[in-house]
Amino acid sequence: MKIAFVGKGGSGKTTLSSLFIRHLAAEGAPVVAVDADINQHLGAALGLDEAEAAALPAMGEHLRLIKDHLRGSNPRIASADTMIKTTPPGEGSRLLRVQEDNPVYDACARPVRLDGGTVRLMVTGPFTDADLGVACYHSKTGAVELCLNHLVDGPGEYVVVDMTAGSDSFASGMFTRFDMTFLVAEPTRKGVSVYRQYKEYARDFGVALRVVGNKVQGPDDLDFLRAEVGDDLLVTVGHSDWVRAMEKGRPPRFAALEESNRLALRTLRDAADATYERRDWERYTRQMVHFHLKNAESWGNERTGADLAAQVDPGFVLGESVTAGA
Repeated sequence: MKIAFVGKGGSGKTTLSSLFIRHLAAEGAPVVAVDADINQHLGAALGLDEAEAAALPAMGEHLRLIKDHLRGSNPRIASADTMIKTTPPGEGSRLLRVQEDNPVYDACARPVRLDGGTVRLMVTGPFTDADLGVACYHSKTGAVELCLNHLVDGPGEYVVVDMTAGSDSFASGMFTRFDMTFLVAEPTRKGVSVYRQYKEYARDFGVALRVVGNKVQGPDDLDFLRAEVGDDLLVTVGHSDWVRAMEKGRPPRFAALEESNRLALRTLRDAADATYERRDWERYTRQMVHFHLKNAESWGNERTGADLAAQVDPGFVLGESVTAGA
């Protein structure tokens, strides 16, 4: 399953995504974790110290390698220079799998040992002063989108992405790349405003969206969220001494997490797992092509000097059945 955590800045989405990753690892599930937020905090939330987090390789710095690997022998892609963030796979493309070794993981992923297991962590890289005035942060997340377009995951495998805050995710088609999107919302007017934006933007694309109420302190907070988001409210999370200790850099064993919060994480996994039964690879591929054609027309063709619509393989449908052949 491909799972995104979104929400406004400060909502706790990085904390919740890290707890979910820890929960999956504790249950022995294979996980690829991706920090796609402009503020790179997922590594620290997973227990890395400052030096370890700073040493993580940025996906954006290995974009050429990523493109060269994914292009494979696809005859519709003349060179890596003509690949953009939305380029879809086709016959001859190399696909990524959660449980494999490949040059992309070798260059961009690092193992992080958690209670019960080890996960692969990938990061886009932070937004730096050098980017100001010359680049858009979304160009950094392009490496993530390209990998998601070429990634085939099976049942019981998880790709968990900590997305950029607010509604910035809609600057590309990456918001359609997930089986489940968990929107972390505080019980405040600002907390649910991002939910309304996400709900409106995602409606036409069949995005599975559930709300996780965070920092919920009592019945009034719960009633507020129920009134604002209705049936999209999946579960709520309250104060956690375990999280407070983790934020101080001294997390206890994950088994010591409060039972109520462990049950909440189990609910998230059950909701994500249920989406796998409804997965539609044809729609997934169709949406991928839709956004590629939009990007090609609006800027890609001019930027690359090529007709990027020709990269679309009309007979290709991404899915588990094509993994071995590709």
